[in-house]
Amino acid sequence: MNDTTKHSGQKRKPPHQRHPAKAHKPAPSHADKPGLEARMAAAKMLAAVVDKKVSLDGLLDNDHGNPAYTALSEADRGLVRAIVTTSLRFLPRIDAMLNALLDAPLPAGARSLYHILATAAAQILYLDVPDHSAVDLAVEQANRDPRSRRFAGMVNAVLRRLGREKATLLETTRDIACVPDWFFARLSSVYGESEARRIAEAQMLPAAIDLSVKGDPQPWAELLGGHVLANGSLRLAAFEGAVTTLAGYEEGAWWVQDAAAALPVLMFGDVAGKTAVDLCAAPGGKTAQLVAGGARVTAVEQSANRLRRLKSNLDRLGLEAELVHSDLLAFAPEEGFDLVLLDAPCSSTGTTRRHPDVLFTKGPEDIAKLAQVQEKLLRHALTLVKPGGQLVFSNCSLDPAEGEDMIARVLADTGGFARLPVAPQNWPGLEEAISPQGDFRTTPAMLSVPEPFSSGLDGFYACRLQKN
Repeated sequence: MNDTTKHSGQKRKPPHQRHPAKAHKPAPSHADKPGLEARMAAAKMLAAVVDKKVSLDGLLDNDHGNPAYTALSEADRGLVRAIVTTSLRFLPRIDAMLNALLDAPLPAGARSLYHILATAAAQILYLDVPDHSAVDLAVEQANRDPRSRRFAGMVNAVLRRLGREKATLLETTRDIACVPDWFFARLSSVYGESEARRIAEAQMLPAAIDLSVKGDPQPWAELLGGHVLANGSLRLAAFEGAVTTLAGYEEGAWWVQDAAAALPVLMFGDVAGKTAVDLCAAPGGKTAQLVAGGARVTAVEQSANRLRRLKSNLDRLGLEAELVHSDLLAFAPEEGFDLVLLDAPCSSTGTTRRHPDVLFTKGPEDIAKLAQVQEKLLRHALTLVKPGGQLVFSNCSLDPAEGEDMIARVLADTGGFARLPVAPQNWPGLEEAISPQGDFRTTPAMLSVPEPFSSGLDGFYACRLQKN
């Protein structure tokens, strides 16, 4: 990560040559400290996520995000994204290190000070930012904040010590799970403590970029230097730039879709010539899979903006589907479908490699509420299946409350449907992701691939049901 302070061209005088500012001299503007505005924005973003439970995606939207973020240059926006996502990804360990270095706990109301320290610590410990730059700009942030000004000396001392002792501190905190306590307890109760730790470790790493290819993925793997995964997805190695600049994007040869997210449609098998409906369809990756497989697809989406995005994505890919703007619960066509796909809204706890804010903006109460919503949607979706047809229910949650438990409840009091298990022998390389009931249950700790490609995939649940 390039730090803008390295290119300021300004040299600070040593402390014994500095003079205090005269009383009549105005405070320096933010522009006097290259990189300061980015650090201030990062601290604000972290505060919004952790203290106010605001989604990071909305804050970092290039057009409608937080004003402190949208006012920055593209380079500084990239720095803010790196600082905030890294802070969230390692926050439990950062907390432990700061607590070890503080002589006394921070005052209860010193949240602004905490976010200054946490974002600076993330730079010192985990990003390619010179320690002196992170410390200097954090002290400047404290000085410019009336709530934190009296702690500026403490900020300087703590962060300098953090830099000196970083190797020891990183070692002593390596066993702290980098997920909130409530979530680790939940993972442990479901997967066992050992597997919970593997999942927590995997979620500290940024996700790879996977592509779903319209045709044979192998030629594109050779062209793009990628690796074909067990399910046929194409995984890219790390690269600089945007995916939109890669070969095949403009001609619509592929689309970005995590390997786990591609599994629900693959569970249907051969879809050619069948009628299919993709409920909650945007942004359209699963719709594209169905159309590319030869199905006659209806895509239902209640958000007009997301429906427009779906159409744009299909247009780029040269694929067509019937698009329906409707609340799922109000969608009641005269005829049913051979295939019904419900990728339901959920807590998204399986996607924290991409969205590390999720575990700080959601809690156990959200999981319970979302499970109720999913059950309501599923019961309606079952009414859309033709006799002999199939339904695949899926979401990107790691919690059985939004998966196995809810499915069991619905099957227990709904006649005419039965689980259609997935056979492990038909999915070489993905056997560990198939549950004893025959459902898919992936976690970020699964799917090891050779270097230089990143291992892992999103946490996903998918269950296939058949109507008698």
